[in-house]
Amino acid sequence: MPKEFSRTQRVAQQLQKELAMILQREVRDSRLGMVTISDVEVSRDLSYAKVFVTFLCVGEQTPETCLAALREHEAHIRMMLGKRIRLRLTPEIRFFYDSTLVEGMRMSNLVSDVVSEDKRKQSESGRGDEE
Repeated sequence: MPKEFSRTQRVAQQLQKELAMILQREVRDSRLGMVTISDVEVSRDLSYAKVFVTFLCVGEQTPETCLAALREHEAHIRMMLGKRIRLRLTPEIRFFYDSTLVEGMRMSNLVSDVVSEDKRKQSESGRGDEE
């Protein structure tokens, strides 16, 4: 009977859930906006974890400043994570900014602009919807 999820996938999913709770409840830093963990990738030996995050920045906050503030808390977050999850070795955590959401919104806006421009040109030429 094949396994549905490997151990690394299950650990990554649990890390994502626990890190979200830690960032929401434990980490107090005014430089951080709202942080969302979009994905966690764990190495095969479970010693490293890449945590991909997105930010809802407010005011003068930028993703770069929020990421720098989050990286300052890496050791503290790892310690809290070690208390919550029973693993032989708590993975070393590295935070990375995930720009896929921003890129997706940019691509969606480009497509919307092209469609609206096409409709405008159609109405100017008097062709309308012939299909």
